[in-house]
Amino acid sequence: MRAGQTDLPDLVRRWNDGDQMALDRLIALLYEDLHRLAHAHLARERAGHTLTTTALVHEVYVQIAERTGPVWQGRAQFFALVSKVMRHVLVDYARRRGAAKRGGAEVHVPLAPDAAAVESEVFELLAVDQALDRLSARHERLGRIVECRFFGGMAEAEIAEALGVSERTVERDWKRARAYLHAMLSAEAAPGS
Repeated sequence: MRAGQTDLPDLVRRWNDGDQMALDRLIALLYEDLHRLAHAHLARERAGHTLTTTALVHEVYVQIAERTGPVWQGRAQFFALVSKVMRHVLVDYARRRGAAKRGGAEVHVPLAPDAAAVESEVFELLAVDQALDRLSARHERLGRIVECRFFGGMAEAEIAEALGVSERTVERDWKRARAYLHAMLSAEAAPGS
């Protein structure tokens, strides 16, 4: 554990008790990790993405700060929460960007090749989000594992700690979740779907 992170349990307890300053201190301690995670997500996005790493971290902070009654006890559970929030921020951003690119409710046919690529990326992220929602509705733990792994960049040991299961269970469930999402997304991409 890094210097300063020994304070995490106390900061979590204080934040759970309603101390907003504890959350601020917590974010300060974990800021580099959050920034690295946001950077990794945005590196997977298209070139020229207009959402910056810092903006993504700050939006996650705002959304976490607005939550009442946090239910996490340590670093792993905090990053599980961050994974879920980051997913929603990125998906909401993609929806807004896609709606703006298409002129809201107006029908729009992109003429520039790069516009078609942007719309394709937005569609893919939204398709993954919808598939993940369906997976979570059927198998909540599988959905949480995908959020933690894909959106949170968490290792199997961290996910196991956050969810209170064994690493072997995480490994097995990750394989099941990937197969489920692959099948679902492949069926949606098939002609006539």
